[in-house]
Amino acid sequence: MSLRQYEYALAVAEEGSVTAAAERLHVAQPSLSQQIRSLERELGVQLFARTPSGLVPTVVGRAFLREAEVAVSASRRARATARAGADELVGEVVIAVQMGLGTRQLPGALGALRRRFPRLEVTVFEEASSAELDRLCRQGMLDLAFMAACDRTPADAHRLGAEEFVVMLSAGHRLLAADRVELRDLDGEPWVRFDRDSALDAVLVDVLRRNELTPSTVARVSQTSTAARWAAQGLGVTLIPASAVPPGHEHLTRPVFPVVSQPVIAVLRPNAGPAEQTLLELLRQETWPEPSSLAQVS
Repeated sequence: MSLRQYEYALAVAEEGSVTAAAERLHVAQPSLSQQIRSLERELGVQLFARTPSGLVPTVVGRAFLREAEVAVSASRRARATARAGADELVGEVVIAVQMGLGTRQLPGALGALRRRFPRLEVTVFEEASSAELDRLCRQGMLDLAFMAACDRTPADAHRLGAEEFVVMLSAGHRLLAADRVELRDLDGEPWVRFDRDSALDAVLVDVLRRNELTPSTVARVSQTSTAARWAAQGLGVTLIPASAVPPGHEHLTRPVFPVVSQPVIAVLRPNAGPAEQTLLELLRQETWPEPSSLAQVS
């Protein structure tokens, strides 16, 4: 087995077609098909099943592909580390963000990283589930992750600051008259909430429980921007990180009392390379405001 075969299998899984995978990888389709068949013979299993919608991984194939992705990512990082010099850094950095955290700070740090190392590839995606984010970290599939809580050692987990949550209201809402909204005043309000396995919904559930509020859920969404815009249109109120407020909607937000906040922790993969270490230093240079020094719910 070779890393190239792993990359071929991952491409087929992502594209759902040998033809599309071959086009993406710029290789001949017969060659790619032969490599997949050879890999299956060596493993003694069938990795893909043909369906009306295309090729899909089998149960065994999905398990294999998870490990293959770890191996390919490790290989890319090893190449990047080996080729890193004083003036050049190449390779790929994969970052996952717990939704809403570091929305203001991460783009600036990534921009500085790309200007310093223009040949470096950076992939960023949002992950709503804390459990899934932790699983990806433990499997070595991420170079850096932003999360609110983890049980990693201090060498891997670096606290950058904290994220204060704000309530999003609609134009003309009675509570916009206040500079800060007391949570008890939200009792009886309809809520725009997040998916049940989302870390953001877990924050809201804790806030509601601590303040003995009974929510009336009118909608569940996956993205902070959607929640904010729906709340602004009057569907219901929502609670989101301050940095995730969409531009132009700031006048519809208010901080809450007691303060709701979450720490922002950057978790590096073990034996992090120069790209991740550089990014961490750039993140430290960004402004990470601490929440107001009021009684907190976090």
